[in-house]
Amino acid sequence: MSPAVASAKLTLSYPLYASDFDPQNNNFLLVGGGGGEGRTGVGNKIVMFADQLLVGHRLTLYQTLINSSRKQTISEVVDIDLSRDEDSVTSLAIASSTASSVTAFAGINSSQNDLNAGKNDHLRSFRLEYPPQKRPNAEEGGDLGAQAYKGQTAALGRASLFTPSTAAKKETYQRVTRLSRPCKINGGQLGAIATGLAPEGEIVLFDAKTNGPMGPWVEARLPLGQGVEAADVDIIGLDDNEGSPPGTFAVAYCTDYEVHAFSMTLKQNATPEPHFSYGEPHPDVFAGKARPKFRSLRFITPHLLLLLQNRPNRQGADLLLLELSSSFQGKVVGRKSLHRGINAATALSITHLTSSPSELNQLVAAVAGQDTSIETIAIEYPTSPPYRSLKFKSHRLLRSVHPQQITSLSFSTFSPPVATESSAPPQYIKLASTSIASTVVVHTFPLSPFSPPSQKSAKQRYVLTPPGRSDAATMGLSILFSALAIALGAFFLQAFSEIRGGSPDYLGAKGWLSQRVHDYIAIPYILENGTSIAPATTAISTLSESASLSASSIADHVTNTLSDLTSSASDTATAAKEILYNTTEEAKAAVSSALDAASSAASELNAASEAYSATASSSISSLTSSAVPRASAASHHVRDLLSRHYNYRQQQPPDKDVHHMVIHDDEESGKLKAGFHRPGAEGSGAGVKKFEEL
Repeated sequence: MSPAVASAKLTLSYPLYASDFDPQNNNFLLVGGGGGEGRTGVGNKIVMFADQLLVGHRLTLYQTLINSSRKQTISEVVDIDLSRDEDSVTSLAIASSTASSVTAFAGINSSQNDLNAGKNDHLRSFRLEYPPQKRPNAEEGGDLGAQAYKGQTAALGRASLFTPSTAAKKETYQRVTRLSRPCKINGGQLGAIATGLAPEGEIVLFDAKTNGPMGPWVEARLPLGQGVEAADVDIIGLDDNEGSPPGTFAVAYCTDYEVHAFSMTLKQNATPEPHFSYGEPHPDVFAGKARPKFRSLRFITPHLLLLLQNRPNRQGADLLLLELSSSFQGKVVGRKSLHRGINAATALSITHLTSSPSELNQLVAAVAGQDTSIETIAIEYPTSPPYRSLKFKSHRLLRSVHPQQITSLSFSTFSPPVATESSAPPQYIKLASTSIASTVVVHTFPLSPFSPPSQKSAKQRYVLTPPGRSDAATMGLSILFSALAIALGAFFLQAFSEIRGGSPDYLGAKGWLSQRVHDYIAIPYILENGTSIAPATTAISTLSESASLSASSIADHVTNTLSDLTSSASDTATAAKEILYNTTEEAKAAVSSALDAASSAASELNAASEAYSATASSSISSLTSSAVPRASAASHHVRDLLSRHYNYRQQQPPDKDVHHMVIHDDEESGKLKAGFHRPGAEGSGAGVKKFEEL
């Protein structure tokens, strides 16, 4: 069972649309939102909290202070109001941070008057200083808080990078803000922003290693065409990978139906050429027009992309792993269907855990659904191509995280401890989510140490779920074992039914047992007085076996079966002769009717045998279909009469001089006759009142 997940929730006074953790300190989270221009009573801000958080039209910085011995809490540190004449924060990303401050970029549209005038400084940058923390105080309950905020908060700059809109109604906004991690070699950092609600979509790439968006810093513009916009953008540094020069990055973006990728180097003044990597084909002309749509994407490695895709008509969502070649041609190497409760996904975030050059690495992905749930999944992958050992492992489904739709997800960056396993404190990763209901929730997931059995001296790894079989392998084994169990159960049930005589003999199970065991299991019909009478259907059922015999064998088989039936009827009469006691004419008539049915059934079966010899198997099928139910009914009828009249005789006084019925086999006529015999008379004919044919 997965360990418990701690969570903390805070409700603000304005809707939230974006969030991002400080990559150097997972205690600080930046969130942004606001009521928009002119919305009465709902401001636009930046706020700082304690375990920390930034927000904007309002930009808010929170600090989420975690005490591992008690429940997580979020407390507000600073609240910075932005202009109510401008739009709310629609996207944001932290560019850099130090121990004392954080620098962030945010997408905030100018006022409507400026938009109508063709001016929109949509890209903003801010620096906020972190407040000093106070130590836990036993007298105050051991809570972690923040001192009064005394640092400086500065707006570093603003810029308009998108091509001005030519539409009559100016609605273009900064839908996506994405920044790469700084390069390890020269510290270069690439940023990307993408339009929303623009007549012609556009992606702008810029150098993010500045104090603010000022000067000629645009690296490239990528026009997407009429009515086409980027759903998401992601960047990863190559860091001299495969001979790439310093400051080289791989960039990928997705529209509704296509994925494109390319590489570019800072300060080269060269327009990149995006390569088509993957796309959803158009449906067949006779099929529906709906196609799956890409919602988000993230780089796992420079050659492996994670795609989030929504199925048509809100029928669910999937995660796809796309392997990229050196020319950025992609092929799907893994697919994971999300929980059936997520009919459409709204956000994606990932974080990498401890890497291992010789073992599969593990990352954690989180997907938000329109039903306000969040599913977390562990993905195991090799460090470099080919990616053939990919594994998806579902971890947890968090239900009803927010009261309304989730707008953003952000994972904290995991930094492995320097200390050894024995001295290292418990390790965690944090997942923040925001919603339009003005709520921010931070979940804390505990990590487990894991040492590969083959590498006792290897560096300690931390994982969310222990490495093992993927969900697909686990499900396949479960289905296999379930199928084997069902097959074995059906096999034994069929064998038992054959032994009991309840089904045709397909397996030949009757021959598997000794006669003693077979007789114990295949229990015949037993009368109340202990007399055993085998039902006529037991003798007749063997007729079905004749279908597989040769023509000559079938005739012999039918003859033997008829003999068995006649013998069974004779045995029935003998049993009646021994136990039946009754002097009423009603009893005589009932027995006469039953025996007449048995005799008639035997006669019809004899006729069936003769018909088979003359007219082949089609005639016998018609005759036996009539004889079988009649013979069976006669047998059951006689059994009932024997039991009933035996009970009647038992109720008579032992000294009562009554006649009893006898059944006589007339050798001259070859027919059964019944009569009444007076007690004490000797001889076969003595005392017999009358014999009649039955």
